[in-house]
Amino acid sequence: MRADPRIVDLQALRRLNRLTLQTSSAGGARLATEAGALQVEAYAAGIIRMRLTAGPDEASDDYGVLVAAPERPPHARFTADGGVFRLETASPDGTALALALRPDPFRLRLTRNGRPLLESTTDGHIRGGLRIPSLALEDRGAAPPVWWLALALRSGEPIYGLGEKFGPLNHRGQLITSWAEDALGVNSELSYKNAPFAWSPEGWGLFVHTTARVHHGAGYPQWSQRSYVVRVEDPVLDLFLLAGDSPAAILERYTHLTGRTPLPPRWGYGVWMSRAWYRTADEAMEAARGLRERHIPCDVFTLDGRAWLKVETRFGFEWDRDRYPDPEAFARELKALNFKLCVWEYPYVSVHNPLFKELAAKGYLLRTPSGEPYVYEWDPRPFGTLLSQLPPSGMVDFTNPDAYAWYRDAHERLFAQGVDVLKSDFGEQIPEDVVAFNGDSGARVHNAHPLLYNRCVFEATERHAPGEGMVWARSGWAGSQRYPIQWGGDPQVDWEGLAASIRGGLSWGLTGVPFHSHDIGGFYHVTPAAMPDPELYVRWTQAGVMASHTRFHGTSPREPWHYGDEAERIVRAWLEWRYRLIPYLEACAYEASRTGLPVMRAMPLAFPDDRAAWAFEEQYLLGPSLLVAPVIAPGGRVRFYLPADGWFDLDTGERLAGPRVIERTMPLDQMPMYGRDGYLLPLGPVVQHTGELAPGVQINEVWVFGEPRHGLEWPGFSIDKTLQGVPDGVHVRRWRD
Repeated sequence: MRADPRIVDLQALRRLNRLTLQTSSAGGARLATEAGALQVEAYAAGIIRMRLTAGPDEASDDYGVLVAAPERPPHARFTADGGVFRLETASPDGTALALALRPDPFRLRLTRNGRPLLESTTDGHIRGGLRIPSLALEDRGAAPPVWWLALALRSGEPIYGLGEKFGPLNHRGQLITSWAEDALGVNSELSYKNAPFAWSPEGWGLFVHTTARVHHGAGYPQWSQRSYVVRVEDPVLDLFLLAGDSPAAILERYTHLTGRTPLPPRWGYGVWMSRAWYRTADEAMEAARGLRERHIPCDVFTLDGRAWLKVETRFGFEWDRDRYPDPEAFARELKALNFKLCVWEYPYVSVHNPLFKELAAKGYLLRTPSGEPYVYEWDPRPFGTLLSQLPPSGMVDFTNPDAYAWYRDAHERLFAQGVDVLKSDFGEQIPEDVVAFNGDSGARVHNAHPLLYNRCVFEATERHAPGEGMVWARSGWAGSQRYPIQWGGDPQVDWEGLAASIRGGLSWGLTGVPFHSHDIGGFYHVTPAAMPDPELYVRWTQAGVMASHTRFHGTSPREPWHYGDEAERIVRAWLEWRYRLIPYLEACAYEASRTGLPVMRAMPLAFPDDRAAWAFEEQYLLGPSLLVAPVIAPGGRVRFYLPADGWFDLDTGERLAGPRVIERTMPLDQMPMYGRDGYLLPLGPVVQHTGELAPGVQINEVWVFGEPRHGLEWPGFSIDKTLQGVPDGVHVRRWRD
């Protein structure tokens, strides 16, 4: 049984104190410690790397997490004076970054332009010395040792990032685990998408470069309420210290290391319609026709796992021919209605599928320590009567280049049959005792698996439609932003499920990932097959529309006409608004591809100088121009915050000045949305699907909030603050006091 890190005896950890210089150069040094060699390197502007190895310094597979090679700043300098080792860098913009290391006990101190950003823990013991070590090893007997690093936190200093977490965005006081989990909802710390990257508005970020499990005690009081403590289950402690003058600058540095998003296809910004399953092809087609007949805008129609596959033999890229005797004809009929087709998959192969033996013989499946194909036995309890029980399955080994290529290329038959995009579900179920083709155990492969899996599927879609690569992924790790997009798993059908889904998307954005969606209406109800009430359905639609991507999904029908005439009318209007936003969303995506800024920007990221704003964790900026405050409670009552700026109410046109807290009761068809003074909002036409849009950036109207001070950019096209670039004939609407 795995030891519980919450009850580790901190005094029993092996503290590291010694630092001895071995070699040095202008850009870094190699130092000796009691546990191994510590390499310090000026990696890039605003980035310093520390790599400490317990044992032989052998390079391990990082699974492509890191994409940026070292680009040493030209003015890096290393000095050793009086037992203090100091690495200084100067960026082209004049920013000076310095890391000082001291022995007895080990201490680090990071400064930017002389201002302290980060230092080792100051948590002392009444008996003298540090109560919690600043750097230590935890002995685990026959298992590899575990690293501990403790850094000081100021009172009230928040910690953000660490992946898609559904609780408070500020992780201060929490114990967060970077470990991909089938979270079975959004109600706990467990999450599908993790990344061991955290940052503080004080100007620093910390990225633990590993695919192993990492625990983050962010002022976690059972360890130290005044320290940020990381526990890393990897023989190598590989840290990147990041610095910037704003949270946006820190995200830019992090995504410089781990990569940025390509631009998704335009149709991906349209509406995606799905439910846990359509029982027959006729039932699915009836829903698709209903969307068009009722003039409900939509671009993508999704067949979930049970909808097109036989559960007992999945997954083998094979349609259930009992229900779909002619998949090509089904796809043609769907495309005649102007839908893209998305189908579900996961990277496991049932033992009941003949493909299992074929893949096992080729060595394409993860194995047991004795060399046999590892058969994963699914826990039946989460599925109950709600979802089908899953068959014992082998797990595709993406560390095997031949298996990777086979899985990628096997998608070709689906594209030939008319599939456009894949919902790449699951990916979290890799036991720690598996053995991979590359020799790694499941302890290192587990978190890498979501990254490799979704990279593989993304590359398959790129081959089908170059420049239009996209997946609809549930699991993720550091670097997943390179393979858009991800959705938020399986929320409970209630108001707290909605609120947690919003926080999950914002937290993922605070970790440098620009796109996110959630299941409009919620996925599961505590009563099987029950549906959300119309009010919740409408409010979830409003929040889902005002995200980077929009999808309806759940275990019961999600098409609007199932919720009554009023709900259908309101939802139709919001979906029409969604399509008008597409040119704006494309500009936001282009900014993300260049800077790493997410489309949905939580308040600490959007307004880092306004501490009052940080407490409002379910509201956000959608891009630079729109403030959104979803209604997350019945009755329409909402409390939100307008930062110091001018804000235009999109419903009334009224201009309000911040900072101020507002409480309003919103009619069911309205949600608080405000245009930001000095910014632009380009809008397109109302269409039923993106196929009705002309090529290029199609703008019908530009809203100008106050006096414009900021423009927007698209690939090869821009509108500046003087409105230069607005196409001829486009109406400009000026919002004024």
